[in-house]
Amino acid sequence: MKRLIYSVLINTLAFFVAAQFLPIEAVTPLHFLGAGMVLSLINQLIRPVLIILTIPLNLLTLGFFTIIINTWMIMLTSGLLPGFYIHGFGVALIVSIIVSFANWGFKKILSQQF
Repeated sequence: MKRLIYSVLINTLAFFVAAQFLPIEAVTPLHFLGAGMVLSLINQLIRPVLIILTIPLNLLTLGFFTIIINTWMIMLTSGLLPGFYIHGFGVALIVSIIVSFANWGFKKILSQQF
C-alpha cells in the first residue's frame, strides 16, 4: 500500500513537471493528482498483462517496446480522465520517458534507504 501511495505521488510530480515544458492541459492542479492515481492503477492492473503479451516484441526490440507500452498507458490515462489532456503520441512518448525516469530514480532512492 505504501508503494502505491509513493507511486501516485511520484507520477503526480512527474506529470506536473512535464506540464511545465510540454502541451499538457489540466483543468485544475488536482487533475495532476487524479492522473497520477489513474496511471498508478493502470500500471498495477493493465501494464503487466501487456508486458507479458508483448514479450516477443520486447525481445525483438531489446526492450525498447516497453517505452511504447508506457506511452499507451499515458494515453489511456489521458483518455480516461476528463479534464486532463495530452496532445498526441509524441508528447505522450516524452511524458512516458519523464515518468519512467522519475519512477526509476524513486526506486533507486527507496532501495538505498532500506
